[in-house]
Amino acid sequence: MDIHTLKNWILSFNYMSLTIIAAVVVGMLIIRWVLLWSLKKLPKHYTALRSIVNWFTFYGTLLFLLLYFSKAKWMFAKIFKFGKVDVTLFLIIVAVLIISLASRISKISTNVLLPGIYNRYHLDKGTRYTFDRVVHYSIMIIAIIVSLTTVGINLSALTMFAGIISVGIGFGLQNIASNFISGVIILFERPIKVGDRVLIDNVIGDVEKINMRATIIKTVNNEHIIVPNSYFLGEKVVNRSFSDPRIRLSIPFNVAYGTDVEKLSDMLMEVAREESLVSPAVLMDPEPSVSFVGFGDYCLNFELSLMISDPNQLGSIKSNINFRINKLFMENKIQFPFPQRDLRIKSIDNEAEKYHIF
Repeated sequence: MDIHTLKNWILSFNYMSLTIIAAVVVGMLIIRWVLLWSLKKLPKHYTALRSIVNWFTFYGTLLFLLLYFSKAKWMFAKIFKFGKVDVTLFLIIVAVLIISLASRISKISTNVLLPGIYNRYHLDKGTRYTFDRVVHYSIMIIAIIVSLTTVGINLSALTMFAGIISVGIGFGLQNIASNFISGVIILFERPIKVGDRVLIDNVIGDVEKINMRATIIKTVNNEHIIVPNSYFLGEKVVNRSFSDPRIRLSIPFNVAYGTDVEKLSDMLMEVAREESLVSPAVLMDPEPSVSFVGFGDYCLNFELSLMISDPNQLGSIKSNINFRINKLFMENKIQFPFPQRDLRIKSIDNEAEKYHIF
């Protein structure tokens, strides 16, 4: 667009044009205000409906301006040439409008429409996230194809760019391509999903978000770890919530020789039952168990095992049970053993006689 075209565009606005544009814009704003005021009577759906009203106001005004200036020469003046296509301001605005509209539709679908379906079929958090991503990417890919076609770009001509990208992948984009493909596999195969508790390199965390290149893990210390998607397909990852969210908690401990082991077993079972009343995540089916592991050098080795329905509560439940065991031992005077060594000294008299100390 040259200076002459810009000058003609400015001069094209007369008093009548400005009046019509101002009247339409003000009218749209008044309608928006009336609708928002009416929607306050629906507080449950106000946020979602407000977004829709704002959406229609913005795009309605934009469409009016496009139609109003559809016969203006400056709107169709060539800005640059792409292949055999003369790219104009009108084509750019239409392409951006289509992509922006698709983004809005995607947000409305994933935030307003799909949650009702998810709740109806009782889908878990991970499945919801997978469907949201698939819907979003599908809508955006369709929008990009439609916008390119609208602009007039022949999609078959993009094969050359695909070849260039393939060469780039072969040389320098292997890692990015690998993570992208791994992200797609994770979304469909679902070895991990949002909300799962995983163990990676001795670090425990919850899957917070699965992007197309990397996955965000929130650790129990409230730290965020960004893990490349290819890691989950090529390395060993422990998923504590994969098919059965239940996890076994084993607490080993030692007692001194001479302890009444039958009485100890009964008391520890009572500890597990008391904790199940406080923490519903502690399961009584299957029933907790106390195992006599073996005989140590200076102690008897035991292990208390119980099942937990929520892996996220593993740390807190383990701490609570340790407190209960410590209190139980103190009340019943059960000793915690500690390493003991017997030091044997030969007769001092024999040593003195040997070296003629007398």
